[in-house]
Amino acid sequence: MFQRLTHFFVRYVQRYMPDPYLFAIILTLLVVVLIYLLVPQATTSGIINAWYQGVWGTQNIFTFALQMTLILVCGTTLAQAPLIKKGLQKLAAIPQNQVQAAILCFFVGAIGSLINWGLGLVIGTIVAKEIAKRLEKMDFGYVVAAAYMGFVVWTSGISSSIVLASADPTSSLNIIYKITKQTVSASDTLLTLYNIVPVVVTLLVIPFMLKHMAPTDIKTVNRDLLMAEETAATAEAAIKQQQEKTFASVLENAWILNLIIVVVGFYEFFTFLGGAVTINTMILLFTLLGMLFHWTPIRFVRAFTESAKSAGSLLLQYPLYGGIMALLAYVPAKGIDPLQTVLAQSLVKAATVHTLPFLNYIGSCIITMFVPSGGGHWGVQGPVSVQAAVSMGQTSPYYLGKMAMSVGFGEGVFNMIQPFWALPVIALAKLSIRDIMGYCVMALLVSFIIFGAALLIF
Repeated sequence: MFQRLTHFFVRYVQRYMPDPYLFAIILTLLVVVLIYLLVPQATTSGIINAWYQGVWGTQNIFTFALQMTLILVCGTTLAQAPLIKKGLQKLAAIPQNQVQAAILCFFVGAIGSLINWGLGLVIGTIVAKEIAKRLEKMDFGYVVAAAYMGFVVWTSGISSSIVLASADPTSSLNIIYKITKQTVSASDTLLTLYNIVPVVVTLLVIPFMLKHMAPTDIKTVNRDLLMAEETAATAEAAIKQQQEKTFASVLENAWILNLIIVVVGFYEFFTFLGGAVTINTMILLFTLLGMLFHWTPIRFVRAFTESAKSAGSLLLQYPLYGGIMALLAYVPAKGIDPLQTVLAQSLVKAATVHTLPFLNYIGSCIITMFVPSGGGHWGVQGPVSVQAAVSMGQTSPYYLGKMAMSVGFGEGVFNMIQPFWALPVIALAKLSIRDIMGYCVMALLVSFIIFGAALLIF
């Protein structure tokens, strides 16, 4: 059954799924149509200006786009360090077939995502590439999709932007504090049964699913291409290493320069930043560890430059999602709700105290297709979610935390079919979105039931 269902999704995704760039364009047009239908007094000039402000104007997400690019590039650079690479190669030597490879990559991606979403996004795919270099009979798209499936639990981990914001009264994204003047600690979000149980069940069920959905018609990876990248980089480094020593080459290999930056960086991280894990500090840590494990400046620069070659698609497509987010927030006149509020409110109107978190979760799943960013998504849906809870007299930290996590669950689950977060993965693996998305639909169906049921049961 799993194989037949998976084959159905894979076949139709490969036939009808456009390139992620075109997917973003289609989503943009869909939002425009919805604005005309659901937002009174919307004008063409206003819509165009809102879109411009989101893509290139005052509401752009250029900073976020660069952050995502650096997460990918710095994480890949660290993984290319000899010591780290050797450890990943030992891990990659464990699987003896494609099912074992998929399950291993899923667990690596999931554990990484629970620790930090940036780590989880790339580490499973890096292991998949190492496995592909030695395991010939393996469908690479299936294994990379399994690595990406681990990302489904990121909003339940310690780097969840919604959880971190809700616990910090100074955060601009702490919607709960702005409305109720109280914070929600991790004990009311991460350490609850409605969060722990679905994560554990997901970690048990998806490996079972992966075993029974493994493709029989294996599309083998071009192993020569994977090996060629490594061989070319090694050969180039060896040639430059043998060149005549000059003042420039001595500086390029002066490990002390890397060490100074690493020491200063870690001092800043622990002394002034308090060891807090954020997007920026994760980039800092990836960079510092990359410099440390590559040891010399020139080795680090070469690895970073090579890793950056896969980041072009991110820079092209992320700004388009800034335009979509700005369109969702477009207000044509005072007193008129933007599309994002209309969508969120329509799903919680008929809710009861018991069903509100679940219906909020359904709304989150829909909004994720347009706003695939945890923090940005909470900024869109959070005010409606918290206000709905308050109107029902539910202001306890536990209930408000459940409302916040219901938004996070929808974000994590529907990321399985939203190409936004898959872009770094397919760029790193040198695949197309069609190679992995058919398998990810299965992960969506399974995880949607698991997380939705947890919100209703607990």
